[in-house]
Amino acid sequence: MSELLLQTTALTKRFGGLLVTDDVSIDVRPGEVHAIIGPNGAGKTTLINQLSGELHADSGNVVFLGKRITALPIYERARRGLLRSYQITSIFEDFTVLENTVLAAMGAKEHAFRFWKPLLGRQDLVGIAREALDITGMTARAEAPASQLAYGERRQLELAMTLAAQPKVLLLDEPMAGMSVQESAGVVELLKRLKGQYSILLIEHDMNAVFALADRITVLVYGKAMMSGTPDEIRNDPEVRAVYLGEEANV
Repeated sequence: MSELLLQTTALTKRFGGLLVTDDVSIDVRPGEVHAIIGPNGAGKTTLINQLSGELHADSGNVVFLGKRITALPIYERARRGLLRSYQITSIFEDFTVLENTVLAAMGAKEHAFRFWKPLLGRQDLVGIAREALDITGMTARAEAPASQLAYGERRQLELAMTLAAQPKVLLLDEPMAGMSVQESAGVVELLKRLKGQYSILLIEHDMNAVFALADRITVLVYGKAMMSGTPDEIRNDPEVRAVYLGEEANV
């Protein structure tokens, strides 16, 4: 088996008497897209919050690049290359698309933002930022203020900012939420281009997108990992089909 980049062992989180993630053990392998699906309230967002460091586990462990990071704060995990897109990325409205992306690259490499230096004076970081914008199809908007971006473009910028931080594992929490059918299709095509270049843990309600993108899928139900397998194994499993009967739009 390929070396695991990210692994959880018996990860558990309670809120009072409510068990939200229950003994969850999953992993992400180099270059794969591992999707987590499940009905509303299954614990998907709590799980990704535990992985990113936004929430700490009550028990269990998170191992990243062979080292235990269970107690590390979110910024330390990000500096090591475990980055979450969409939900926590901050966009500076008055900065250009390029400036926002350079800031993201700077934040991954510097211990403090050096605002007293010209933002675009670091050619190494500008190069990284421009590459990320090119990958996400935002090069033509590089000089536009972020405040002028449409909703779909903002999501592309957020992903470009995450890529500029040069992640080793990318955590995507519902990247197509709130998008039109056309915008969602564009994101699916973008993520297809990223497959193999980045290791991705994906939470997404759009099952067509999940089956188009995922190498493996884990089904989360009432906080427990019910099953993991290939898209075909998940699609054809009778128990999984029973769980999602009539709920496909909400998984």
